[in-house]
Amino acid sequence: MLRIQPQIGLHIGLHILLVEDDPVLADGLLRALSAQAMTVQLVRDGIAADTALQRTASVPTFDVAVLDIGLTGIDGFEVVRRLRARGAAMPVLLLTARDAVEDRVRGLETGADDYLVKPFATAELIARIRALARRHAPPSSVLALGRLSLDSATRRARIGDRAVELSVREWGVLEYLLQHAGRVVSKQQILDAILPWGDDVTLNAVEVYVSRLRLKLEGADVAIRTIRGFGYLLEAAA
Repeated sequence: MLRIQPQIGLHIGLHILLVEDDPVLADGLLRALSAQAMTVQLVRDGIAADTALQRTASVPTFDVAVLDIGLTGIDGFEVVRRLRARGAAMPVLLLTARDAVEDRVRGLETGADDYLVKPFATAELIARIRALARRHAPPSSVLALGRLSLDSATRRARIGDRAVELSVREWGVLEYLLQHAGRVVSKQQILDAILPWGDDVTLNAVEVYVSRLRLKLEGADVAIRTIRGFGYLLEAAA
């Protein structure tokens, strides 16, 4: 079975910035989120929140910011405005005792992604945090089958812990086969997928690349089968 590797930490391991000035509520949320295997940094005012978010402008540290609106120093609206002005796309969930429609609209127009009115159930807060993390998680760049994995972001192929050296065109052929694992693809389809690399690629060249890949994929627990008259089928080895 083809596996698209999941992003780590969509349900566990999330890093949360919690901004809440009510000590009782802050302590309760800290314990509840930590119990869900989330790593939580707690700050208690708007200035501290803005400072923490500035430090992560270039390399984001937090998956989600959970932010009270009624903060000292600067309020939650201003924290979100400054965050978005820096170009940060980190998801933000606002917490507030204000149930007025105008406040909800203001929060969302300022750049918040979600809005939860106090009092709220902790289970709902956790569910919303997870939903925001899922929506904002980048798509996985790793395709895997058997012991073979291909990371299109880093352009690295591996069989288990062993790196596999591939030419540019071998990479393109293998990536296309992995994307269509379990299905027969024709030489022409493969050719069309790698044509941007040059018009000199021929159907015979596809055969050469497949032959080379078979040698390089020994021990990967995958097989590139030739389906006569149709093309190739990449599947897990029996």
